[in-house]
Amino acid sequence: MRLQLLNEDITFREELRAFLADNLDPDVAEKVRFGYPISREEQDAWTRKLNAKGWAAPNWPVEVGGPGWSMVRRHIFDIEMKLHHAPELQGFGFSMVGPAIIKYGTEDQKSYYLPKILNADISWCQGYSEPGAGSDLASVSTRAVVDGDDYVVTGSKIWTSAAERADHIFMLVRTDPDAKPQLGISFLLADMRDPAVRVEPLMAFNGKRLWNQVFFD
Repeated sequence: MRLQLLNEDITFREELRAFLADNLDPDVAEKVRFGYPISREEQDAWTRKLNAKGWAAPNWPVEVGGPGWSMVRRHIFDIEMKLHHAPELQGFGFSMVGPAIIKYGTEDQKSYYLPKILNADISWCQGYSEPGAGSDLASVSTRAVVDGDDYVVTGSKIWTSAAERADHIFMLVRTDPDAKPQLGISFLLADMRDPAVRVEPLMAFNGKRLWNQVFFD
């Protein structure tokens, strides 16, 4: 069987190639080509160019900012990005936080967070593991207690990459200590700039932080 692209998909591919030629920084592409890291500023700038075109979140539904592509167009997009050495579409916002908000979030949460994720105006770190709870997340002990309209969080998270640069954290916290260990756990978003949040380096290599411990006092 020989598969052929439809004319409209070929037109899309040409549009994509022209976009890459006009917008992808050759220096950034060279770094990607040879496996060198790119800075957060370079990653954010590329994300914003894609967002301006409506292409920042290929897997999101069209009603929340996704392009509404078919599987064929998503495949074309992925292939051309790799052929042109564009930075990978990455980040917890696109792959984890955004999809969770899309499915489970309130309308206020969607309207606040999703545009910021799409435009790289918010950055995330992951708060899952703890000193006493690595891959066994049923052992999570960091507590979140309701206090009016807020949650008061106590405990710490460990092995938290990029916590020193992130402005928000998504984490698993125990909100019902009387439930079974596998239950009573909630997915919570928190501002890393809160004065009660403290980040300390846990491990570094060649002067670069690899992991952190995040404390909620």
